[in-house]
Amino acid sequence: MSAEERRTPEEVRAIVATVVDAVAPETALGGEHAPVRSAERRPSAADVAVGADHGGFHLKERIVSELRDHGFRVQDCGTEGPDSVDYPDYAHEVARLVATGASRWGIVVDGAGIGSAIAANKVPGVRAATCWDLSSARNSREHNHANVLALGAGLVGEALALQIVQAWLSTGWGGGRHARRVSLIEKIERSYTRATA
Repeated sequence: MSAEERRTPEEVRAIVATVVDAVAPETALGGEHAPVRSAERRPSAADVAVGADHGGFHLKERIVSELRDHGFRVQDCGTEGPDSVDYPDYAHEVARLVATGASRWGIVVDGAGIGSAIAANKVPGVRAATCWDLSSARNSREHNHANVLALGAGLVGEALALQIVQAWLSTGWGGGRHARRVSLIEKIERSYTRATA
């Protein structure tokens, strides 16, 4: 067993804190799985808001548990059980928390991950991406500056879903040439929000 494998949780948190403090907030997750301590920048903020409909309930519970075990502050937006509910309500709540800055990131889960992504993307300032593998998770963060991850519990197994969450949260925003394209997306959004205001 190596020295790294024998580190206590407190030692790991101290290492993570050093890495996070040395990196700008937008790129802090570019380090190896280092959670951004948004709670220290905004005392009322959670790191991740997570919500699901009945189809995503069990996976949502597992994701919330894993995130908390790894030191993330989590806002669980429901649902609270497997009874049938409407996914737009939960996707909207997660997206609202991200858009207002109450949470740094959001994760929404339903049967396919598509409906919740569509609903979340109706909230100005949200860039939700449905991801089915590690490549799409990393790409959505690095290239598209996604701030909400959508997962399909009926299409992605639990083990892969947890790997996707880890890859998504640990991939930083690439900026550079991608910034111009994300800026164009935001310009489109602003043109329609002004027109309907």
